[in-house]
Amino acid sequence: MYQATIHERVLRIRNGVRASDVPRVANRMHISKEFLVKALGFSRSAIDRKVKQRKHLSVDQAERVLGLVRLIGQVEAMVVQSGQADGFDPARWTGQWLQQPTPALGGRCPAEFSDTILGQELLSALLARMQSGAYA
Repeated sequence: MYQATIHERVLRIRNGVRASDVPRVANRMHISKEFLVKALGFSRSAIDRKVKQRKHLSVDQAERVLGLVRLIGQVEAMVVQSGQADGFDPARWTGQWLQQPTPALGGRCPAEFSDTILGQELLSALLARMQSGAYA
């Protein structure tokens, strides 16, 4: 998703994201589904119901899930560009990073900003500053 054009991302959202992707993303990140659901501002019971009924997420929910997947892709691209990608798990790193208080966010955890697109854009900008060495 990180390398996808805006048009491609919009099409992906419109085509639907399965609710069952939420626990898959959590598993990939080595975090609990409950933590991910809370970080994205979802109702756990609503997600569980949609998973059981094999339904898709709403457009708003899909945007948040794909936004987080995009952050994982950004971390992966950063590490590949640095030449240090061997053995690195960008999804796991992102999952851990989301839970760590960050000085650049006033001591708040990045997960607290994951529930909105603007918050995810803030996190993306923070990752870019970390890569450039301008991290504060």
